[in-house]
Amino acid sequence: KGHYLNITAGDMEAMYERAEFAKEIGSVVVMMDLTIGYTAMTSMSKWSRKNGVLLHLHRAGHSTYTRQKSHGVSFRVIAKWCRMLGVDHIHAGTVVGKLEGDPHTTKGYYDTLRLDHVPQNLANGIYFDQDWASMPGVMPVASGGIHAGQMHQLLDLLGEDTVLQFGGGTIGHPDGIAAGATANRVALEAMILAR
Repeated sequence: KGHYLNITAGDMEAMYERAEFAKEIGSVVVMMDLTIGYTAMTSMSKWSRKNGVLLHLHRAGHSTYTRQKSHGVSFRVIAKWCRMLGVDHIHAGTVVGKLEGDPHTTKGYYDTLRLDHVPQNLANGIYFDQDWASMPGVMPVASGGIHAGQMHQLLDLLGEDTVLQFGGGTIGHPDGIAAGATANRVALEAMILAR
């Protein structure tokens, strides 16, 4: 349970200020949007490492170039760039919930982020082997309308080495937020124990 304070701003000075404030009040994770650009991501990655704070990347704006069929950049490539830049978490799709996503393609994103060696898997959109050697992985995050009733699909498709970020799926529980949080936890533990 936690909160990612959004440090996204129009310039690096404001981002550093926001990050320092987040650290001062005890936040262990700060969040930035993909729209800030790759140079700013690198700078914030360095700040986060130096200050012992996790860096969460929200992929807001990715669809302006990842969904183009004739030009643009695949999200798999963006995931690789973000891994090389040193982010700790990244929204990588859910397959279920309110966000669209092909199960095989999304699994390919998760493998690209997590695995030390990514084997060729044409069904998942991985066209060649990639050895990341000692490059740290990135924790993929599933969010966007997910709820306890989808837990079996989430774990089956995305695995256990994933951040499951329940927002509206918790708040929207008919018996309230506490019941939604409890439902998520019980569903997760039941699925893990059933394996």
